Amino acid sequence: MRKGDFTTLGATAHALSEREAHDFYATDPIALEKFLDESGIQLNNVWECACGQGHLAEVLKERNLLGKATDLIDRGYGETEVNFYYSSEIWEGDILTNPPYGDALKFCGHAIDCVEDGSKVVMLMRIQFLEGKKRKPFLQATPPKYVYVSSSRLRLAKGADFEKYNKPSANCYAWYVWEKGWKGDTMVKWFN
Repeated sequence: MRKGDFTTLGATAHALSEREAHDFYATDPIALEKFLDESGIQLNNVWECACGQGHLAEVLKERNLLGKATDLIDRGYGETEVNFYYSSEIWEGDILTNPPYGDALKFCGHAIDCVEDGSKVVMLMRIQFLEGKKRKPFLQATPPKYVYVSSSRLRLAKGADFEKYNKPSANCYAWYVWEKGWKGDTMVKWFN
């Protein structure tokens, strides 16, 4: 099959073009606004650890929730050239981001290691994060407390080009919420 054949079949997770360098797919800020407004999740002193151009960090800042914003790549926002994987600090607050998809499992695991018991790790990822043999042991050992599924399609823009990518994604996204130290069955909820 050719790359374009997947689009014809409706499997639009396969793009016609190459992936963006460093998996930079910016999130429409409304995705975080709706999640915060509808979920009732309380966040504190949030570290946005893959802040890109600040689309999510600005929402957090407007709500007085942002503790710091960092990124490996300098995209003109936050503290740059910060490799999240090499951070050994224990963050006194919560961590929230849209992680690079290719490193989502690694991002989640490291974020949980970087917070104190009771703190939250919130990641925006495809619903498919719930499947896969590589992720199953992690999800069984460290289940998210909540998975908030978006009932509408969200916009993520390759390279933050929201003008070019002005339509919602064909992928289903969800906010995954871990509370460090929590044990139990994951609760699935929805938001618009």
